[in-house]
Amino acid sequence: MKVALIGASGFVGSKILSEALLRGHHVTAIVRNPEKIDVSKENLTVKKADVLNVDDLAKILAGHDIVISSFNPARGVAGPHVFELHVNGHKAILAAAKKSGVKRFLGVGGAASLKTPEGIELIDSPQFPAAYEAFKPGIRGTRELYYLLKQEPSLDWVFVAPSVVIAPGERTGKFRVGKDHVLYNDQGESKISLEDFSVALVDEMEHPKHHNERITIGY
Repeated sequence: MKVALIGASGFVGSKILSEALLRGHHVTAIVRNPEKIDVSKENLTVKKADVLNVDDLAKILAGHDIVISSFNPARGVAGPHVFELHVNGHKAILAAAKKSGVKRFLGVGGAASLKTPEGIELIDSPQFPAAYEAFKPGIRGTRELYYLLKQEPSLDWVFVAPSVVIAPGERTGKFRVGKDHVLYNDQGESKISLEDFSVALVDEMEHPKHHNERITIGY
């Protein structure tokens, strides 16, 4: 497949890039800083882009089979301005995807919009990790992508949310796929490795099972 991957050098995007290339897909890595990408890899094209430039981004996306957005403009940055950075970027990316003519869209999300067993969104529940409190504006910005996608009837989209904890780990290929609720393991933990999250996302890319809905990946 011809894959357009936005945010290919990031925390999650870099693992998605590795997984897609491992499976032999042709990937266009769309990044702000091309020097962060190893251009020696086969089947890889690197494009520098400002996602807020809708026309230029649409030209890059055109001709691909799928757009994957792992856009995260300010990972680990606190401050109310971060919400606006996320929302403006998501809106521009969706506008460019529609203008490009590429219909299939996978958006990397976060666990904040997922529901707890009590039916409350995680970000508004007592289960929300205190360590992430300062980063709520960015987390809410990531959640906003889901709300924007729900208003996009012209795209065949999936919002792919990780578990509450996503971190580097093993590529086991063993995980569960849920929908609107946080997934917990037998120890009451909600977690997934970056590697297995990427496996699940590329599985969905290769063999679409979900359409215009949210899914989540966890152990």
